[in-house]
Parts: sequence; C-alpha cells; structure tokens
Amino acid sequence: MRITVIGCGYLGAVHAACMADFGHQVVGIDVDERKVADLAAAKAPFFEPGLPELLTRAMETGRLRFTTDLAEAARPAGDEQPTVHFVCVGTPQRKGEYAADTSYVDAAVTGLLPHLRPGDVVVGKSTVPVGTAARLAEQIKAVQPDVPLIWNPEFLREGHAVDDTQRPDRIVYGLPPEEELAAHGKAALDAVYAIPLDDGVPLITCDHPTAELVKTAANAFLATKISFINAMAEVCEAAGADVTALANAIGHDDRIGPKFLGAGLGFGGGCLPKDIRAFMARAGELGADQALTFLREVDDINMRRRSRMVDMTREALGGSFLGKKVAVLGAAFKPESDDIRDSPALNVAAQIKLQGAEVVVTDPAALENARRVWPELSFEDKIDVTVSGADVVLLLTEWKQYKSLDPTSLAALVRQPHVIDGRNALDPATWRAGGWTYRALGRPRA
Repeated sequence: MRITVIGCGYLGAVHAACMADFGHQVVGIDVDERKVADLAAAKAPFFEPGLPELLTRAMETGRLRFTTDLAEAARPAGDEQPTVHFVCVGTPQRKGEYAADTSYVDAAVTGLLPHLRPGDVVVGKSTVPVGTAARLAEQIKAVQPDVPLIWNPEFLREGHAVDDTQRPDRIVYGLPPEEELAAHGKAALDAVYAIPLDDGVPLITCDHPTAELVKTAANAFLATKISFINAMAEVCEAAGADVTALANAIGHDDRIGPKFLGAGLGFGGGCLPKDIRAFMARAGELGADQALTFLREVDDINMRRRSRMVDMTREALGGSFLGKKVAVLGAAFKPESDDIRDSPALNVAAQIKLQGAEVVVTDPAALENARRVWPELSFEDKIDVTVSGADVVLLLTEWKQYKSLDPTSLAALVRQPHVIDGRNALDPATWRAGGWTYRALGRPRA
C-alpha cells in the first residue's frame, strides 16, 4: 500500500517506520524541519527502545522517506493506486482549560484536502474528543465524496511503542455510516494491517463515536485503577498497613488483575493526565458531566501523591529543606522513555527546590529534555556524583539501573543514608541491611 503519515512526533514516527517495515511505501510528513532531517537520517528524535534500529532497517529498503512538503501526499498524476493517509498529530490540553486542543488535527485535515483523490482513505489516529470524526468527515465529503474517514485509535505504551504497533492486542476501526465508504475504507485498512490481522490480532469495527471513545475510556479506566491503589496507599499509611501486600492480594482476583496496581507517585506523561481532563470537558459539553465527576477525584488523588512525596522528604530531613541536598533518581515520567511531560519526578524536584533544598537530578535518557524545560534544577549524568553528599535520595522513576543499585556502596557516598522510594521499586530489607532508613508511599516505616 501507499501510505502517508501526517505528523511525525511520537505516534507518527513509530507508525511510519512500522508500516514501512510491514512492506508498505511510506512518506512521513511534518512541519518541523529538524525532526524531518533527523528522521531522514534514521535518527530517532526521541528515546524509544527499538526505534533507531527499525528506522535504519526501513530507510535501507527505500520504502520510507520523510518530508516537510504536504503536497507529497498527493497521488502522482496517472497513478490509480489509492493512498491511505494517517493523521497522527497531537491533541494537547488547551492552555487554562481541561479541553483538548484539536487545532493540529483540523490543520492536518484541512491541508490534506487539496491533495485527496477519489479512492483514497483518511485514517485518524490522534486521540480526539468524541464528535471530531463526524465533523472532519463532513469536510472531507464536501471535497471528495468518495474518500472515507476511518477512526483507528492508537494504544501505544511509551517504551513499548514498536511492539505495540506491530503486535497490538487489538485493532479498532471506526467506520462511516455509508456502507460503500465503510467497505472501501475497511478493505484498505485490512491491507495495511494484513500482517497483524493474519497473526490473529482481534479486529473490532464500530462507528465513529465509539472508536473515538475507546482510547479515552481506556485511559480513564487505567488512570482510575492507578489512583484507586494510591488512595489505598493513603489508607495504608494511616492504618500502618502495606499497600504492596494489599495490591498483591487483590491482584490475584482475576476480576481485578495485578496490572496498574503499583502504588507510588502516580501517573504523568502526555496522555493520561490530559486525556482524562479532556474527557471530563467533552462530557460537560455533551451534557453528561455527572457521568465523569469521579475522574476529578482520580486527578486529585494523583496530584496528592506528589505533595505527599514532598512532605515525606521534609519529614525525613527533620522538618526543613534549608541547607540540605536532595538527590533525585529519575526525570522521565516513566522508565524506558525520555518524555518529561507532566513528569511527577520533576514536579516533586521543583517543589523541593522552591522550599530551599539543593536538588540534583539524574536520568539515563531524559536529562537533555529536563534541562531545557527546568533550567532552575541541577542535573548530573552520573549516579555517584548525583548522590554524593546527599541528605536524602529519592527514587522517582523506576529505571532498571536504579532498582539494581548496591545500597551498601551507595551509603558510603551520601551524607545521610535516607532513601524514599516513590515507586515501591526497591527491596526494603536490602536497603535497611545496607544501612539506610527506608520509607515508601503506602508502606510502614519499619
């Protein structure tokens, strides 16, 4: 198939490379000249395991190229083969509001309209408020009545995006109401996803609104599950119970399951926080705001975890940050990523810095991004330099290399051997045996 991918950020770059690896002819289009230059040189513009190798492999085949010229989405004159156009641009939270900013999606579709030809297919992958697809479909129909719009939500996990694209756990098509357009669009996407579909990946077909709601509903559920166990962590702290043992016990119930029951600092990143807020905003516009009022508490619980981490750190230091050094392990919002959007780790570090401590942050992948956005913080590449002379060490992103640290050798570098585990990722007994006072969110002091 001939494919264009409009928007080559996190979603688009991975999608373009994976589609080329499937054997399709792919053109990635983005307005950011530097990003396009990096991708054209098979250089990933962000940290994602497996993507650099995939880009190199795809570029060497000649099936993948990148450009800033949207006109290259147009089918060559005389060529009858249809093109499948994927819209993969971002939908950030509007400034000062909960609602999603769909201006990038609108601009992508508007820019694409002059280049559409009969038989082409437009596929939306961006996470949008329900109702967006119907509006965009009308715009497309006014220009090219024979071009269907399919909504095909993505379910990528940062750090696993390549595998999630090539071996997804499900594929969803939101089809238009017109039977002929729906059949044409489905056939085109079946060809695009022939490899995973042949491997038995479940395919769900539905209407536009349902497909739009799938991603936001999934994220709302996951955010709720995370905040639920963090609410239990608050109760455990008050009762002297251990939230990790509690999570293990309830996770054996197959109606609940163990995933997303890791109590700690809570969620961040570019998806869950803004998606649940946009979901609430859209429900309000539809007159269904009462249905999602629980998500406001989900958001509040999540933000309380950050404040609790700051309070716990202050308590470990005797009630004041003044004259103290705090070492922070982790800047990315999650391991295997350099994404610092709404990072709980950096939020905590900045709060502690504002209250008078010297704060030094380290991270295996996210330091360049963190330095650019948080210049008031100090950053260090090496762990031993980061913790040298520290009065407390905070584990705020659960990278593998931090979970495997030797507490005994690390204790020789710090001024005071206090560690606070913001992700419940360390073994308390090992750290206490290594001479540390160990505390964690939702666990007993000793």
